[in-house]
This record gives sequence, C-alpha cells and structure tokens, in this order.
Amino acid sequence: MKFDLHTHHFRCGHADGSIEDYIEAGIKHGLQVIGISDHSPYFYHDEDHPSPGIAMARSEFANYVQEVLRLKEKFAGRIEVLLGMESDYFPQYAEAYREAYKGVPFDYLIGSVHQVSGVSIFNRNRWTKLDEAAHILEKKSYYELIEQSARAGMFDILGHIDAMKGYYPAFSDIPAHEHIDNALRTIGECGVAIEINTSGSTKDVGGWYPSDDLLERALHYNVKVTFGSDAHVPSRVGDEWELVAKRLKEIGFTEWVFYRKRQPVAVPL
Repeated sequence: MKFDLHTHHFRCGHADGSIEDYIEAGIKHGLQVIGISDHSPYFYHDEDHPSPGIAMARSEFANYVQEVLRLKEKFAGRIEVLLGMESDYFPQYAEAYREAYKGVPFDYLIGSVHQVSGVSIFNRNRWTKLDEAAHILEKKSYYELIEQSARAGMFDILGHIDAMKGYYPAFSDIPAHEHIDNALRTIGECGVAIEINTSGSTKDVGGWYPSDDLLERALHYNVKVTFGSDAHVPSRVGDEWELVAKRLKEIGFTEWVFYRKRQPVAVPL
C-alpha cells in the first residue's frame, strides 16, 4: 500500500495548487492513501493572518477542514483522503493549539519544530556569527524542543526531525548525540512516529530527513516511521517513496504506518 501523509496547498502561501490537485496527483502516482497536512495557522497570534507567506489564516482553518472532508467523500473508492495538519510546536503556546484542535475529526497531526530561539530553522544566516559552542547549544535546543513535542500528547507524527540541515548541511556534524538519543528514546516511549520526509532533496542538503544515522538509532528505540513527501507542488506527491521503502528495509524496519482516525495502521515493508 502506497501512501503520502505530508502535502500542502495554496492556503499556506508558499505552495502551488489546490487540495484537489494533490489528490489527483496521488492517484496518478499510484497512491492508495493521501494525507492533506497544510501548515497550521498561528493560533496564538492576535492577527488573523500574521504571516501570509508561511501559514494559512486562522479564518481559513474551518474552510480547510470542510474542504478536505468534502474531498474525502468525493474521492472515496478511488483514493483514501485523510485529514491532517502540520502543526507548529511552540511550547509556550501549546494550549492555544490544543484548544483550536478540539473536536476536529483529524486522522492525524504532524508536529513540527520550525523555530529555535525565535529564528526559523531554515534561516541559513543563523549560523554565520555563532561559535562552536553556540552551534552545539542551538542543536541541543532543537532536539529538546522535539523531545518536548513528543511528550505534549498532541501529535501522531513528528515532522522532519533534522530539517535544520536543509540549508546548512554542516548541521549533521555538530555533536549533540546525547540530546538526539534522548529525543528518540522519548519518541519511542510516547508511541509517536517520525516521518521520512523527502523534501530535503529540494534544499541545499540534497537528501532526506532524517539521515540514515538517525533512522538506525530510531529503530533501536522502537520508533515508528511513516512517509511524507512534504510536497509543495503536486508533481512531488509520493516522491521517492519506493527508494525510501527500500532503504528502510535495508536498515532493518519491517513496517511503517499511516494514521486513520488518530490510530496507526501498519503497512508491511
């Protein structure tokens, strides 16, 4: 069974195409299951749409949910459409997000850390004025936030858990093994999955999130895995799915999961 749980669309302000375009692309690429998981609004913010190029407006959230549910019915029998969301994780605002999600019939939520020390993880300039000790501190802070997100009890999946390397490949060489292992151990204990996210191929790093090294350690800590292309254009839906499945088997995984009604569905590799 072929699935992709991480797709975006025009509401987030930095993706092309409608939700239906991504569903049609999923059918074209042989998916049986597709998850729609656009970026969450900034629920804590006073403004309705404080960052138009980053996330959807709060006033669009209900429209987003209704559209996915409508398309779930429209495409029934052709492809299973799942209602998801890629949710920012800010520990100081977790309750605002938790409140916003109450009663929404999500199939799953992806929790992603997109900011560390108030700066985007994709900001390549964040590293330029930092010495070695500060590099290590930033990486430790990143994995402490990921560990907290696993403990939050809000998420089924954690998104792109080494995405800080996207525009700074040297990130992978910054020593922080203890904090990475603590995060992976916690993720495994909390029963949360991590995604293999193939969008790193569109960034400077040119590879998947997370690295093979992290996946090997994730297997050691009994962490569940899933797949997400993180497609921001319909043509990337399901991108490199077969290659990821092959690599996971080589590492030693025997299954991966998708989520339906907040419950994991195991798929043999």
